[in-house]
Amino acid sequence: MKKILSALLLLFTLSISAQDTVDKYFKKYVPKGYVLQETIRGDLNKDGVEDCVLIIKGTDKHMLLPNQWETEIVDKNRRGIIVLFKKGNEYEVASKNYSCFSSENEDGGVYYAPELYLVIENNKLYIHYAHGRYGYWKYTLRYQNNDFEIIGYDSSYNRGPITISETSINFSTKKQLYRENINAESGNDDDEKFVETWTTINISSLLKLSKIPDFDEISFGD
Repeated sequence: MKKILSALLLLFTLSISAQDTVDKYFKKYVPKGYVLQETIRGDLNKDGVEDCVLIIKGTDKHMLLPNQWETEIVDKNRRGIIVLFKKGNEYEVASKNYSCFSSENEDGGVYYAPELYLVIENNKLYIHYAHGRYGYWKYTLRYQNNDFEIIGYDSSYNRGPITISETSINFSTKKQLYRENINAESGNDDDEKFVETWTTINISSLLKLSKIPDFDEISFGD
């Protein structure tokens, strides 16, 4: 048993050391006044090579502020993103936006603030906000026109286990699907019945990741 525990401890230590090395490598892409908070890996430009997305966070001491209940001081520095494409043994910046995400310590009212997480899948970047019993919303971005553009949006408005409505927008086709649960007031998620409505959205150009001031302020008429 002691040998097993020792082996597990060694593997854990090596894993932490490797992660520290990786994080230290990517720190050179982080601008002054920010820290590296998270790294996400996956192929984003269809070249079969693993790229990397960095989530960074500001370090302004003036943004250490009381929480909504004034019970403790929390870090309300905003967060940003840097997308790196792997080129040989190095990386090059494909897109960046240093302050497009709010702090993870934003006020959530009577509930916690939405939780942000990013996923790379099928050469696309998904920016996902999970809000517990109230549902979720997410943005689908694809690399094109020398930046990452929002090509899709999906959201689900919930009341606990019951889905009130869902919205899905395809910005490439300019079509929006709205699904409303007409049995939402029944109080039983087994009774869900959706009525679908398709509309055409009016949009002249796609939103670019590098140009979005604040993801919290994006609205598609949900």
